Amino acid sequence: MNTPRAEVVVDLDAIAANAAALRERVGRPLMAVVKADGYGHGLVPAARAVLAGGADQLGVAVLEEALALRAAGVSAPLLAWLHTPGTDFAPALAADVEVSVNAEWGLAEVVDAARATGRTARLHLFVDTGLSREGATVADWPGLVAAAARAQDAGEVEVVGLWSHMAYADAPTHPTIGAQVRLFDEAVGLARAAGLDGRRHLANSAATVALPDTWYDMVRPGIALYGLDPLGGDPAVHGLRPAMTVRARVALTKRVAAGAGVSYGHTYAPATDTTLALVPVGYADGVPRAAGNRAPVLAGGAQRVIAGRVCMDQFVLDVDDAAVAPGDEVVLWGPGDGGEPTAQQWADALDTIHYELVTRVGGRFTRRYVGSAGAV
Repeated sequence: MNTPRAEVVVDLDAIAANAAALRERVGRPLMAVVKADGYGHGLVPAARAVLAGGADQLGVAVLEEALALRAAGVSAPLLAWLHTPGTDFAPALAADVEVSVNAEWGLAEVVDAARATGRTARLHLFVDTGLSREGATVADWPGLVAAAARAQDAGEVEVVGLWSHMAYADAPTHPTIGAQVRLFDEAVGLARAAGLDGRRHLANSAATVALPDTWYDMVRPGIALYGLDPLGGDPAVHGLRPAMTVRARVALTKRVAAGAGVSYGHTYAPATDTTLALVPVGYADGVPRAAGNRAPVLAGGAQRVIAGRVCMDQFVLDVDDAAVAPGDEVVLWGPGDGGEPTAQQWADALDTIHYELVTRVGGRFTRRYVGSAGAV
């Protein structure tokens, strides 16, 4: 039959349309974040699709991702922001990759690479406005700004971005939002007083759809590009469509008696005689072990909850008397318009976020692309 045992189907046209919808919404430059293998959708295809949809720039976490995009021929402006001491920035500068720093030691390493390559580094400065994650603290920001101003005066760097990241943008009325905006404005004011006039960007996906006051000179969405609502609701409200469908083929069906223990630990037992269907994917493929007895799938024309524990390579469904046979399709999640669960339903069932689900699914799933956006 040559039908995949299990596959992740990615709709490139949906990704492009999502990028276009967000770009139109904000009416200003958009940095499309394609880190983490395009949030599980594929780094290079996702990058090409968002650019086809009108994204102005790409964002990734680590230099390996940036250099992979350049190796694939993606020439759009590109920022990488997560670095450890001892990073070799020379290949990034040679490939015209913009880099971010959040400490003076990081700036010093970028300056060393600029001197070694003879290239001016295009630099973004990151200030911590309240996430307490990456970013220079308010106390350290003046020193970083002063050092960057000296490096810019020497022609070693050009500061092209001033940025931060929000902690509670998915709760649009949370008081931390106003506090972060105030701190960001103060940090930008200090940088500009030192002669650093980079593009300001603060808004992630949630802020892009819900907080216009945070849009500044550019927005920086990630998960919304892939059609998932960063606020945890219906993405269609924001003009978005989920791009990922996860499905597998039934490997085996069997009839069992009422009370038969199902899967490890016998955490599930049918109340009546029933048919079980074996689905050949498990936690080694990114299906959370916690999905047992909790997460829904579409099988035999109805949504059914996984029966018993998810195993490394497989899980079981109780399909009752439905006409389900080996080879039939089971859909874990998708856009939802075919009756299948959505990634948001899985997230709600597992008390997690859809970000985790789409970025972790993989393993022995094959990935297939549909649509033509960004195709080469």
